[in-house]
Amino acid sequence: MHRRHDLDALRVLALMLLIPYHVGMAYVDDWGFHLKSAYTAEWLQWPMIALNRWRMPLLFAISGIALGLAVPAAGRMRFALRRSGRLLLPLVFGIVAVVSLQAYCEAVDTGDVAPGLGAFLLRYWQFRPWPGAHFTGAAFGFTWNHLWYLAYLVPYSLLMIGLASLLRPLRALLPSGSLSNRGIATAGLLLPVSWLAWNILVVLPDHPPTHALIGDLFVHAESLPLFALGFIGARWQRGWDLLLRWRWPTLWLAVVGLCLELGIRALGRMPGLDGSEAWMLALPWAQTERIARALYTWTALLALFGWARAWLDRPFRWLPYAREAVFCLYILHQTVLIVLLYWLRPLAVGPWLEPMLVLVGTFAGSLLLHELLIRRVPLLRPLFGLPRRHPARNPATPSAINAPRTRPPAPCPPDP
Repeated sequence: MHRRHDLDALRVLALMLLIPYHVGMAYVDDWGFHLKSAYTAEWLQWPMIALNRWRMPLLFAISGIALGLAVPAAGRMRFALRRSGRLLLPLVFGIVAVVSLQAYCEAVDTGDVAPGLGAFLLRYWQFRPWPGAHFTGAAFGFTWNHLWYLAYLVPYSLLMIGLASLLRPLRALLPSGSLSNRGIATAGLLLPVSWLAWNILVVLPDHPPTHALIGDLFVHAESLPLFALGFIGARWQRGWDLLLRWRWPTLWLAVVGLCLELGIRALGRMPGLDGSEAWMLALPWAQTERIARALYTWTALLALFGWARAWLDRPFRWLPYAREAVFCLYILHQTVLIVLLYWLRPLAVGPWLEPMLVLVGTFAGSLLLHELLIRRVPLLRPLFGLPRRHPARNPATPSAINAPRTRPPAPCPPDP
């Protein structure tokens, strides 16, 4: 089996998209974030909504696929422990040494603490609640902020590994030819969209996302099934072939779903709407908008996997380096972003220069920390999800990216 370059590249691009998305969170009007700029814009809500609907579902689906390709037939207990360690160590280190800087900037911004990083960290590392404070995590004494994704991957992975034997008959059923293409298309569209729509219509109003792991019903109801579907269908070659074949229909369905959702949202903001005909106001606009959101989320995922299969399934020269670097950038980027904004905001450099400096600085700062420090220090590498030892380099080439392989490439992407 050849390495799934399309999944590698799609994972890299999905994690990299977190940088502009989280930068946008600092500048979009009426959306909460750990630190907001003085220059916010309402129009940013539209591209942010378009990206928001599938960015985390895509990461959870890819993570499930990666696990489904990597889980061994034997030695699953050792595999589960090793995978959990690769996720938990960066999570714990991130809470202590990376995200704590975000908490400091937010706490100073809200007036909960006086400036002074050393005093704040000594108090933060006691992991006791901060009575009366309002920064993220104050009620618990710590926060994992954007690293919540790692916290969710651990129980999801252990659950799928534990159920691997029970799921084997289902995974064996998929390659069979008992289902027609039309049946696969009908079930593969209606069932996931119905589940996502039910989740948005019924679960979301009473259980908004908290990213606290415990009691986060909406996020679990959305993310765990996507993770499980990725795990079950990871080796279903017919399914991948159909995604490639149907990449245009799924793309157009995603466009229809997005236009419906954004169109209804825009219609609801039009002035004078209260004066419309009673029958128009009685139409189920809100329910239609949420169903369109579910349609967009699911078909966008299908289209992304199909187009990645068409365009990205090749050994790009940048991909080996990016596979390693992107996880470090994921861990570092939001802290670099918030620290940069914390420094830049008092300078009032303007509504165009400031976001450009934050965007470029977040990417460059995170990449430089990875390149100049983390990947070169063996003790730091496991703290950011990397193997302790750097892959051996071919002495005839300046970089391991160009080194020839001495064995067939692995058939699965690394753990996200």
